[in-house]
Amino acid sequence: MKYRKLGKNGPDISVIGFGSWAIGGAGWASAWGDQDDQSSFESVRAALDAGVTFYDTAAVYGLGHSEEVLGKALKDSRDKVVLATKCGLVWDENNVISKNGTYESVIREAEASLRRLGTDYIDLYQMHWPDTDAKAPAEETMRAMDKLVQDGKIRYVGVSNYNVDLLEQSLAVRHVDSLQPPYSILRPAVEKEILPFCLERGIGVVAYSPLTSGLLSGNYTYDTTFPANDWRSRNAAHTGEGLRKNVDKVEKLKAIAARFDLTMPQLAIAYVLAHPALASALVGVRKPSHILGVLPAAEAELDEATLAEIRAIAAE
Repeated sequence: MKYRKLGKNGPDISVIGFGSWAIGGAGWASAWGDQDDQSSFESVRAALDAGVTFYDTAAVYGLGHSEEVLGKALKDSRDKVVLATKCGLVWDENNVISKNGTYESVIREAEASLRRLGTDYIDLYQMHWPDTDAKAPAEETMRAMDKLVQDGKIRYVGVSNYNVDLLEQSLAVRHVDSLQPPYSILRPAVEKEILPFCLERGIGVVAYSPLTSGLLSGNYTYDTTFPANDWRSRNAAHTGEGLRKNVDKVEKLKAIAARFDLTMPQLAIAYVLAHPALASALVGVRKPSHILGVLPAAEAELDEATLAEIRAIAAE
């Protein structure tokens, strides 16, 4: 495993991170189908043994269950890992989810996450999505984050799914230690403006969905289908003509992976990690093989000619 510093002020974290959406097993996580906690515990143990030190979850994953599972699984290794969670998506008594970045909500959500995680501090606390429901501006959210840092409840502050304008608004209040955007071979939009901005401002970047929700696994064919309770069954990139085009691209990418003696998932993660703004790439984990199978990506090095070749295929 290799490790990189998270931005200019953050901790060192493993370049491959443990993504915990699917281990929630309910709520949002049900979009991936069922999950049993024992498999989740085994996955965390496998990741720890492999040197993975960065674990990312969110309050809304499983409506709190992912945090509970991860907290229990990491209890005996708490001082050896960087534990990250998110706020800003809240649910009511009917489990209806809405965005809320107000000062009071951020503080309240942090206390709830601390209880579920079974810890007295969160290493990296992130605003999950911009509060486009207009309950609060980005500056108000950052003031709450700064108060949590002052109180010792969190160590570092991050945001997820923010654009450059929102990052600038946040930076007017305090330094933002990290950004978590979607980034992959098939979703390279952040390369144009967001990643250079983060590199210039010392904001560490943690990419989520580097396999584009399985499209870059190399396992899909034109005939691949998903259960009705899997969100991908309703997604244009995973169905119909969109799926066909992506499968064609992946077949070409497999030839590049073979040249480097990498699997398709390993190539996908190596591509993301090749960008100098990146600190870590999150891998969604439901069973140990999901994390163990991509570990060689941490050591892979892709030259500029290969990166250009990959970009050309993605742009077709």
